Amino acid sequence: MSRVAEIKIDEQSGFCFGVINAIKTAEEWLAKEGSLYCLGDLVHNSEEMQRLTDLGLQVITHEELRELHHVRVLIRAHGEPPETYRIAQENNIEIIDATCKVVLHLQQTIRRCFEDASSDFGQILIFGKKGHAEVVGLLGQTRQQGIVISSPEDIDKIDFSKPAWLFSQTTQNTDEYQQIVTAIRKKYNDFGNAHLFEYSDTICHSVVNRSRQIEQFARQFDTILFVSGEKSSNGLYLFEICKKNNPNSFFITRLEQLPSLQFSPSDHIGICGATSTPMWLMQKVRDYLISM
Repeated sequence: MSRVAEIKIDEQSGFCFGVINAIKTAEEWLAKEGSLYCLGDLVHNSEEMQRLTDLGLQVITHEELRELHHVRVLIRAHGEPPETYRIAQENNIEIIDATCKVVLHLQQTIRRCFEDASSDFGQILIFGKKGHAEVVGLLGQTRQQGIVISSPEDIDKIDFSKPAWLFSQTTQNTDEYQQIVTAIRKKYNDFGNAHLFEYSDTICHSVVNRSRQIEQFARQFDTILFVSGEKSSNGLYLFEICKKNNPNSFFITRLEQLPSLQFSPSDHIGICGATSTPMWLMQKVRDYLISM
């Protein structure tokens, strides 16, 4: 590995406020109790999860939740469906709720809309990744009757003779969402039912702002090292933006990947990450490059 001219971390990268709150909540309980159950990975970053596991965090599945009684369980920022809270109440489980306030507001909106839609034989549409934790929580607000739209092909699941309300997973791509909106609207227009379709802009603005900011950051450097967990939807989305604006971008999940990369002595290297990437990990990447 050659010596490089400049290494800079994107100051705007790092945890979003929802993840910051969830991790702070977990750390406070771990400091008091020494251990804490968490329903699913608290954050989609294996390095940060290892740090929290070392502090005493124990990740459990929904199946394991059903077997627990008289314990505390942390709900992560992605949120959970009503069924999870019902099980917790039945099993006398204390819920420590760290659901992101943006996600919580969206859940409440979808629940109200679903109750109104039911009387009008309407449909709730959710644009998002099938099986994603947040989408599972949103779908639960519709008693599993909502329709998840992950691609244009899913649009055919809609009954265009009935009303429909479309919402988006908070971390989805804005441009892709608008494409889905346009496609659904056209279908309703073709059926002469344009008045039956409504949609809401429910993508988190902190994610939207990150995408715009990271475009500018990526263009300023010869090489971009994008640090993220492989399971982070937000990370995969933001990395694509980096790649589009700087073809010399690399997806980094751990320090062990760095020795295989080659840099020119005059390279200016930018380090950035997802809203689920801890700043300490990006700093470790920077320090490793400097030491080499």
